[in-house]
This record gives sequence, C-alpha cells and structure tokens, in this order.
Amino acid sequence: MTPLNPSSPATAILVIDMQNDTVHADGAYAGTGAADHAVAQNVVAHVATLVEAARSNGIPVFFSRIVVYPQPGLSGGNAPIFRMLAPDTFTIGSWGAQIVDELTPLAGETVLDRTRMSVFNGTGIDIMLRNLGVQNLVVVGAWTNMAVEHTVRDAADHGYTVSIVSDATSSLGAEWQHAAVSFALTNIATVTDTSTAAAALLA
Repeated sequence: MTPLNPSSPATAILVIDMQNDTVHADGAYAGTGAADHAVAQNVVAHVATLVEAARSNGIPVFFSRIVVYPQPGLSGGNAPIFRMLAPDTFTIGSWGAQIVDELTPLAGETVLDRTRMSVFNGTGIDIMLRNLGVQNLVVVGAWTNMAVEHTVRDAADHGYTVSIVSDATSSLGAEWQHAAVSFALTNIATVTDTSTAAAALLA
C-alpha cells in the first residue's frame, strides 16, 4: 500500500455512512452481503483505530450519514440508488440511520446529514475543511463503491489530496470492493491501509 502524508497543510478524517442500516448484522441491507463484507473487512474496528489515532493527535474527525426523510419522493427516483434508499431505510431519527455504537461521535465532533451520495453534495463540508486549512482528506466508511467513491471523486475535484483506506471501507461484497479500490480511484486518491494510515495520523 502507498503511504500517506498527513503533515502540514492540515489533515482531516471523514467517516462515511458507518450506520446500522449500512454495516450492522441487523441492518436493512444485511441481506445484500453488506454486513458480511463489513465483518470480512473488520471495518468497524479499523475505522475505530483511525478515529482514535486522529483524536489523539488533534486531527479533526468528521462523520456523515445518509438519511431518508419521511415525506415520499424526497430522496428522488432519478437513479436506482435513490429508489433503493426509500422509503423504509436510513429514516432520519431511526436506529437504522444511527452511527454504529462503536463509532459514536464525541461531543463537539461534526456529524453531517445528507440525502445524496457524495458528502460534498448537500453538506457544508467543503467550507468547513477550508476554514480549518485542511488540504489532505483521509476517507473511510461504507459503501466503498457508492458514497465513499462519490465523495473521493468530489473531494479531488474540489482540490483536496485524498487517501482512501482500503481495509477501513466496505461494500456489498468483495467484488464491489475490488472494483472500487483497484481501478479508476487509483488515479484519483492514494489507496492505503489502516496500519499505514494510523501510523501517519500519529506521526
């Protein structure tokens, strides 16, 4: 794996959609293989390792959740992914929409809700990162080939240097994961692993 360099200018870590419906064994999408792949990747523990490394070194941690509002049609039907989300998953205020217990944000940490795939579409993350002087973004979470990939691409287009942590991300299965981190994203982001990223965050 390629090492990453979180030295100045500032770095932040972005945790995407580590929610019960996304990765938990009792979540709405467990039957798709998502929960099994999360276990195979040990994704909750790996994300926790990176979050703790960031916290211990004063590196900002941002969380983002995808949410569905109760009013029918708000998620949109223009793409299959948005039809897949509605109407009974990731409902705002529900257990399914909550971040898994192991990764509960600390008081004062930023949690950004959105209704689109990319965290850069529908949240204020870009201006927040710029206000902090962040130029390096470490991205972890689920699902790799959906919200994570959308966000990584948008982050690069916004001018950030992006690292995606391959074993701190998970998808609907190994095939989806391999496609996400092995091809086009290698031209957009540094693909690294938890051990390398944690060491860099602690440096």
